[in-house]
Amino acid sequence: MVVTIDPKVWHKAAAISGVAALGLGTYGFHVFSPQNPSFKEVWRTAALYHLVHTAALVGAPITKFPNIFGGLLTAGILAFSGSCYMAAYFEDKNYSFPAPFGGFAFVAAWASLLF
Repeated sequence: MVVTIDPKVWHKAAAISGVAALGLGTYGFHVFSPQNPSFKEVWRTAALYHLVHTAALVGAPITKFPNIFGGLLTAGILAFSGSCYMAAYFEDKNYSFPAPFGGFAFVAAWASLLF
């Protein structure tokens, strides 16, 4: 059984992710005040990677394999940025264990453009 997804669904995913990236970035800049200031930088990194890869997600429908590119970017955003947000918010690096998998998903997404 093959599941097909309309490539334009990635525009909707990018819209949702963009709203989340801007909201979380704004929260991190204006409201987030961790006891350990190093977690502010973790939040900032999560927001940067979230927003940059959301912008790339907009282009997914025009790639040769939109569902692979879009799926890997989305997985990367959730695993990398999501776990960094959690680690920063709870000030506990143990929440960041999925981050390397998210980073790998980002690399794989960009590499998928080679094929």
